[in-house]
Formats: sequence, C-alpha cells, structure tokens
Amino acid sequence: MNRLNKILFLAILITAGLSSCKDDEPETKKAGEVTIEFDHVWASTESEFSLNKELTHPLLGEKMTFNIFKYYVSNVRLKAKDGSWYTMPESYFIVDADPSGTNKVVIPDVPGGEYTDVELMFGVDSTRCTSGAQTGVLDPAKGMFWSWNSGYIMIKAEGTSPNSASGSFTFHLGGFKGVNKVQSTKSYNFGTTALVVDGDREAEIHMIANPARLWHSADKLAIKNTNTMPNAIAKTMSSTFYDAIRFDHIHN
Repeated sequence: MNRLNKILFLAILITAGLSSCKDDEPETKKAGEVTIEFDHVWASTESEFSLNKELTHPLLGEKMTFNIFKYYVSNVRLKAKDGSWYTMPESYFIVDADPSGTNKVVIPDVPGGEYTDVELMFGVDSTRCTSGAQTGVLDPAKGMFWSWNSGYIMIKAEGTSPNSASGSFTFHLGGFKGVNKVQSTKSYNFGTTALVVDGDREAEIHMIANPARLWHSADKLAIKNTNTMPNAIAKTMSSTFYDAIRFDHIHN
C-alpha cells in the first residue's frame, strides 16, 4: 500500500470513528410545553360532572346542581429522572369546570428531558395571600379573594338544591394559616411511563378530580348549605376533596 493510499485509508477510519461517536451520543431533547388537565367526575361511579346538571350525591342522598366550581392550583414542579426538580416560576392557575374557563394548567418552556413526578399545591401559598393587590389569576377581580379577610378562596362551589332550606348552596373554602389552613401540596408519580418533553412533542398529564368528595365528611345541605369563611368546616371539606385528586395517565 503506497503512502497516498495509507493516508486515504486512515482518513476513512477516522471519519467512520467520528460518525460512530456521533451515533452513540444521546440526542438532546428540546424545551417544550407541558399541560396538566383536570378531568372532573362525579361520585364513586365517576360519571360525567358538568355545571348546570342535576346530580345526586350518593352519600347525602341529596340533589345538587352546580353553577360554579373552581379552585386554585399553584407552585407546580416536575421531577426529572435524575432526581432534580424543575420549578415553574409564578405558577398560579384557576381550574374551572365552566367551559368558558379552563380545566388545564399549561407550563411553558420546560427543559427537555424525561420526568417521573409532578408536584402541585392546591390553593395559594401564604406569601401571596398577604401580598395585596395582584394581577393575572390572582387579581381580586377574578372573584376568588376575600376583601374583608386577607386571603384567597381556594375552592368555590355554588349552586342550587331542593334539599337546601334556601334552595341554594354556597361554599367558599379558604384559610391560609393556623390549624385550619387549607393549602395542600401533593406529589404524583407517573409509574413506569415517563413524561417526555421534547420540543413540539405532546406532553400531557391527566388528573381526576371529584367534586362530590367535598361532602364526604360534611353535613347534608339540609343542615348546612353555606360556608364562606376560614374554619374547621373549610379545612375538612377542602382536605377530602384534595386527598381524592389522583393521577390518571399521561399522553406523549
């Protein structure tokens, strides 16, 4: 083999080696958007929940027609496969069962990669509850802030019921300090399938929330049809609702 052929042969080997190294390198995933969707169901049968539809609570045996059902979700974090956490800055959302609102939490610009868990706060943290006039979903104009008592209404449930003495029910559940604070931070694991974030690739987390759970440890509407202040009732009703929210599946 002459000198020129040797040089060409070595060049081919080097090129092939570099190409092989590139093939072995993991592809870098791009930042993308993650959506958390809350599907609302009713009672143990998990039948469809919607506003302006008469429902029967199986434990209370009472009829309810909701015209408002919404709640705060905040402080969103995602856990990567390596154990690190991505925290979405300024993450405050109102999840609303009304079609004119939204039942989705959208997290933009999540670093590309694979994620195994999501962590959420249900409610609004105490710092924001005492920060005065704010904007976005924390704007008091959204109707989720107690002007008379500093703090946010974490869950708002209103509607009508023939079992109520007034013919209606109104539950504004909140309280951000002391033994009756209602905020609750929950972490959910995705199981064997990781959530993949990679540019425009679909990345959706589906959660199940059940408004009927509000009354699993509460009086019948015939006895108590309203609560609009921080107290033990607000704590109990909020806790039973939050504790029943569960992860269902992901779309990738």
